[in-house]
Amino acid sequence: MVETVLPKEPLARNLDAIIRRIEATRIKVDEHHIVKLVVVSKYTAEENIRTLYELGQRAFGENQVQQLEKRAADLEDLPLEWHMIGRLQKNKINKLIDLDPFLFQSLDGLDLAEALHKRLEAKGKTMDCLLQINSAREESKAGVDPDAAEDTWHAIRERFPRIRLRGVMTIGAHTDDVARIRKSFETTRAIFDRLQSDGAEICSMGMSGDFELAIECGSNMVRIGSALFTP
Repeated sequence: MVETVLPKEPLARNLDAIIRRIEATRIKVDEHHIVKLVVVSKYTAEENIRTLYELGQRAFGENQVQQLEKRAADLEDLPLEWHMIGRLQKNKINKLIDLDPFLFQSLDGLDLAEALHKRLEAKGKTMDCLLQINSAREESKAGVDPDAAEDTWHAIRERFPRIRLRGVMTIGAHTDDVARIRKSFETTRAIFDRLQSDGAEICSMGMSGDFELAIECGSNMVRIGSALFTP
């Protein structure tokens, strides 16, 4: 994919429009409800990230460790908050730990948690993570089954102290059926609510096509890319 460098004006316009939509939706939920924007930068040019930084955006997400490594190195002069939002292969765990992301959003089960914890222990480090829930129960998606999510959360908390679970993440159902998308978000929100007493603070749901619906369902972190980078 060709990385198009956008002028500052359309980027500023797009960012402002998205922030306005986030604000309008969160206020409908509760005026005290805060929603954090993470910009998914995987398909955009480095110059666009610099422009968004100038416009006040700080949190950015990448879905591949090698891309995150390159971005972090190329933009090390900026105090950016990096999120790893894609599937993590076990052979990339050491690299991710060395990159020290602000948040690893896609911890998708006990098997990966065990492997991650083992490497964290060897390096004497910790990592903030979200438990990814496959709330739509789609085979194409990673994540724990909703019925197993709470047990998995508690097992990770008990067995792997170097993993600091901060909340949950989901990807909305891949469909045009709004009712099914809403159900997938509501399923994750209900799990999040039950886990708040055990440390859950972040409910990361919603992308460019469904973030308003996700906020209506209780999301307090959205991951938006394509809607920002359309000229």
